[in-house]
Amino acid sequence: MTRHVLFIQGGGEGAHDEWDDKLVANLERALGFAYDIRYPRMPNERAPSFKAWSAALGREIARLDDGAILVGHSIGGTILIHALAEQSKLLRNIAAIYLIAAPFVGDGGWPSDDVVPRRDWTALFAGVTVCLYQGDADKTTPMTHLDLYAKAMPQAHVRRLKSRDHQLNNDLSEIAEDIRRVGKPGQGCCREKCPVSR
Repeated sequence: MTRHVLFIQGGGEGAHDEWDDKLVANLERALGFAYDIRYPRMPNERAPSFKAWSAALGREIARLDDGAILVGHSIGGTILIHALAEQSKLLRNIAAIYLIAAPFVGDGGWPSDDVVPRRDWTALFAGVTVCLYQGDADKTTPMTHLDLYAKAMPQAHVRRLKSRDHQLNNDLSEIAEDIRRVGKPGQGCCREKCPVSR
């Protein structure tokens, strides 16, 4: 039986077909046939809207089997985590959430007229594996945003990846490895509780 993985693209013109498609292709190769990766085109990628993307995410997540895995890249990760916070019923069938280079909205992060900052992350995602990834060569999202997420969600696993850019050099091998660990007895999101993380 295959396991559903929903990959949420980043924003900007060409993000779906020219940028994040390479991340999805790499993840598909790394995970193999045991995983069904879904990669929907989000509305108006050039100017992402929280309301429109959140509604689209609600529809996509509702179609997933129990034990599904969510992966959000860049602004897609930001919108994903906030949409889940607003629509907590969507978490019922989710096993794990993976955020890649997601900008942090709130104190110390980026301002937004569209996304409302939150402070109750720990309670919201209790019981769901949350993993955060960012490359230290990312020139789009400052590394401090990863630290802000780590502080807001102390239960999250954090991986700082050396010499990797905003697209993680189109290499999601660590994420694929961590996805394969979800649900295995005695295993968290990352090997040995993320030795490279904090």
